Amino acid sequence: MSHPSLRRAVSAADALRLVPAGARIFVHGAAATPSPLLAALAARDDLDGVRLYHLHTSGPFPFAAPELARRFRSVSLFVGDDLRRAVADGDADYIPVFLADIPALFTSGAIPLDVALVQVSPPDAHGLCSLGTSVDAARAAVDSARIVVAEVNERMPRTHGHTSIPLARFDAFVATDRPLPERVPAPETEVDRRIGELIAALVEDGATLQLGIGAIPDAVLARLGGKHDLGVHTEMFSDGLIPLIEGGVVTNRRKAVHPGRTVTSFVSGTRALYDFVHDNPLVEFHPCDRTNDTALIRKNDRVVAINSAIEVDLTGQVCADSIGHRIYSGIGGQMDFIRGAALSRGGKPILALPSTAAGGTVSRIVAALKPGAGVVTTRGHVHWVVTEYGAVYLHGLTLRERAEALVSIAHPDFRAELAREVGQTRHYALGRGAGTAAASSR
Repeated sequence: MSHPSLRRAVSAADALRLVPAGARIFVHGAAATPSPLLAALAARDDLDGVRLYHLHTSGPFPFAAPELARRFRSVSLFVGDDLRRAVADGDADYIPVFLADIPALFTSGAIPLDVALVQVSPPDAHGLCSLGTSVDAARAAVDSARIVVAEVNERMPRTHGHTSIPLARFDAFVATDRPLPERVPAPETEVDRRIGELIAALVEDGATLQLGIGAIPDAVLARLGGKHDLGVHTEMFSDGLIPLIEGGVVTNRRKAVHPGRTVTSFVSGTRALYDFVHDNPLVEFHPCDRTNDTALIRKNDRVVAINSAIEVDLTGQVCADSIGHRIYSGIGGQMDFIRGAALSRGGKPILALPSTAAGGTVSRIVAALKPGAGVVTTRGHVHWVVTEYGAVYLHGLTLRERAEALVSIAHPDFRAELAREVGQTRHYALGRGAGTAAASSR
């Protein structure tokens, strides 16, 4: 580390001495999780009443342990897999909130932050560090917290956009040189392949993409090589986007908002992705109240928003954050982009999911959502639903037409059972029409 100011670096234990009892702390997330700072915080046995606010984190998160939960309370704004059990057991908390609304919780003082723990790049010649791979709500946290403690990691990429923080803003910092956590894509399945093909067929030249993380978005990206002049305005992306940018498929030329630039709030993937975004002026990172602002999303034409679901009922209600009462993830940015795409000229809001779960024993197209299931996307907001058995368009259809359309893309093993439910349920029988044909032909 060559910048002279880095000589002020201290140990993690010394840096975390600044945290007072009862503090409200923001923790940087995803690949930017400041693990050395979290380890040092957990080692302090003189603290109690501390609340930790964060999105999903990567790497060790010691505060999920019941013995620490008595002194440190984890509060997820989006639940990662390392905290699902703690939330379910009552050892951690969850706040349901749109991703676009999170920064204002901090800047308005609704959640007054005492401390922000972040991971940043080394400073440049101007003494400016970068929030690197995750700007999301971290920008608002750094701007709002009384105390900011940083991990300055030699391997954190320097990213463009609204990411810069003067080294002088940090009340204390540690210097590290450690690899970022990586997400390696899983092998593509036949189900992923078919869903990817169906969604790719809905993407027109000049479309602006929003996509999440996982096998289905990766499968879609792998099938867009023949498209032209695509744009990207998303809350996150992963490695699958790189070949499309380098191959000239993604040009961002037709976007109205940040034309010529791929816009995101955070990235998660392999070292190749982190190297790609490092000092890349054609990729801009912005806070999630900008990337997920429906008023901005809709300004781009032909926005294709691709989001996932846990289950969809026969009226079109979409559960994406829980399995019954058990919180699985969070609201995130799904509704921000589903609505933004619906308002975009020529936009296509898409919910994609495999037709079954639990090794094919459970249908994800259901007669009714499980008791306690959260409705993330309402039946009034849903447009396209895609499984490996087809793509149906529900907007403007009656309840019966919706049910018939959704039965047509359920797994064949469950269609008869679902069809019986349609025939036996009075509100489906109130309207009749060629729902499946109309939906499938859109």
